[in-house]
Amino acid sequence: MDKSEHLETKIAGAAPSSDEVVYAFDDFMQSFEAFKEANDERLGQIEQHISADVVTVDKVERINAALEEQKSTLDRLALKAMRPQLGGVAAGAANLRNHEHKSAFEAYVRNGEASQLRVLESKSMSVQSDPGGGYLVPDETETEVGRLLAQASPMRAISGIRQVSSSVYKKPFATSGAATGWVGETDTRPETATPQLAELQFPAMELYAMPAATQTLLDDSAVNIDQWIAEEVQTAFAEQETAAFVVGDGNAKPRGFMDYPQVDDASWSWGNLGYVPSGSAGALADSDPLIDLIYSLKAGYRQNAHWVMSRRTQGELRKIKDADGNYLWQPAAQAGGQATLMNFPISESEDIPDISADSVSIAFGDFRRGYLIVDRIGVRVLRDPYSSKPYVLFYTTKRVGGGVQNFEAIKLMKFAAS
Repeated sequence: MDKSEHLETKIAGAAPSSDEVVYAFDDFMQSFEAFKEANDERLGQIEQHISADVVTVDKVERINAALEEQKSTLDRLALKAMRPQLGGVAAGAANLRNHEHKSAFEAYVRNGEASQLRVLESKSMSVQSDPGGGYLVPDETETEVGRLLAQASPMRAISGIRQVSSSVYKKPFATSGAATGWVGETDTRPETATPQLAELQFPAMELYAMPAATQTLLDDSAVNIDQWIAEEVQTAFAEQETAAFVVGDGNAKPRGFMDYPQVDDASWSWGNLGYVPSGSAGALADSDPLIDLIYSLKAGYRQNAHWVMSRRTQGELRKIKDADGNYLWQPAAQAGGQATLMNFPISESEDIPDISADSVSIAFGDFRRGYLIVDRIGVRVLRDPYSSKPYVLFYTTKRVGGGVQNFEAIKLMKFAAS
């Protein structure tokens, strides 16, 4: 078996040990070395013969694809190894109330008994208590849902997040800029002009998932209900959220950063996202446009900047070297870490377009300051044992919004000549 065939072997294991993660990471690093060796051969053939040998090109693409699969497998193993178990009740009055809520919620999920939940939510005067719309999940379950979403959603991992109790988060900003300056200790303070204020609004939209279970599963006392619900809704919530944060149109969903007007960065103005052209339609010949994109951001935003791109775009950039012959793309330094491009971490999103003529396929910026995700506190569950017998459905909802909050902090690359 040669190296490229070995790379295509997947690593399995439902509950990986730390050793398994280490071995997987070692295999991945060997894979990357094999990729560089094959790609160097391809580049050498291009220099000598104008075009690369078909066999060599095929080998590079095959190793590149296998490397992507191995990276995905390694990421999954690392996440599983870091996953803590739910459960356990600490001392204290607050934890006692949480325990009561958890017990009442478990009774509701397992057998439909809702009377104790109604009493608890009535006592707490919860603004979200609504038997017609379900019941609030315990704090541990909501925390676990949020934690799993942060792991599964690349945008949640890098964006700013704010929790609110209302349906709309409003953020004022000064269109004329802040009135500031320097004065001496005894100098007369100059009169400042009245600031011109505008307001960004981030409404929280309802997102739902509907996991199903058999009554046999619900009767099984060994099943951790909190963890089961969190893991069942994770994928559905994460996929819908991530797509909305990237390309959402703001209609009954968050507005994605790709939905805002895009202009050449030379003529950028507030309310638009600036882009830097790659210099060639549907292609990137060298690292110069990437350098231009990096330095189109102000220094204060570059410190915490991330790349956002699709897996295929990352695969193309993996082949490019700088003027000194160093690869621009580098693997993570340890298992569970992020790969980097020109020393900035990469977040993958399959919702951003792949490279094609005139496509906008790369985003770069400080997303924690540039993009805001708004979570309304409270995840609700409504038990439905009637609609799909013999299965019990759990209509699970949360409210989330999002949009660009700082148009200076995110820049784009457009694969066009100008």
